[in-house]
Amino acid sequence: TQSIDTWGEGLLFFLVLEFFYYWHHRWAHEIRWMWATHSVHHSPEHMNLSVAGRLGWTGLLSGSVLCLTPMAWLGYHPLLILVGLAVSLFYQIWLHTELVGKLGPLEWVFNTPSHHRVHHASNLQYIDKNYGGVLIIFDRMFGTFEEEKEAPRYGLVSPHGSLNPFVIGLYEWWQIGKDAVKARNPKEFFLYLFGRPGWKPDPAEDTECMLEVKSK
Repeated sequence: TQSIDTWGEGLLFFLVLEFFYYWHHRWAHEIRWMWATHSVHHSPEHMNLSVAGRLGWTGLLSGSVLCLTPMAWLGYHPLLILVGLAVSLFYQIWLHTELVGKLGPLEWVFNTPSHHRVHHASNLQYIDKNYGGVLIIFDRMFGTFEEEKEAPRYGLVSPHGSLNPFVIGLYEWWQIGKDAVKARNPKEFFLYLFGRPGWKPDPAEDTECMLEVKSK
């Protein structure tokens, strides 16, 4: 088991956790099975601290926590990983606000309300950006960083328009089921479940393809 007896070991653990959190969060946007849970967090069409607590309750089904299991393979105790994740999520509460503007040089290293407003926005250039937890450095390294320039429009690209908590919590799972039964072959079935959100066999119906056309 990896011990944390020095500041250096603590810093290394923090950076490793941030690295795996980045990919955990990114895959929750890029893999539809995981997005089915995470989309609940992106459904609000406003931004305030209450959004931090609006989380999907099907996380055990989507299995997103498995993205952090490689840390255990590296020798970190599962309880330590959970505590570190809890601290990271606690930090992220204050990111859900429009009351804090840009924070100067801190924006280069840390995730801030400005960066997180971009993450929650459905503006074309803001979609699938700024996945960091406490830090923003991995977004800068892996090409998913976007600066806040124009006013964000919050909510899903294809909103369901419901305030019913069961609809909000299960909507994307229902859509996955409807698509899966239409699959014409095993490849389509797999992609409906584990492809990117919005994937369709016909490019004319594919959400990402339509967004690319709009961007040109």
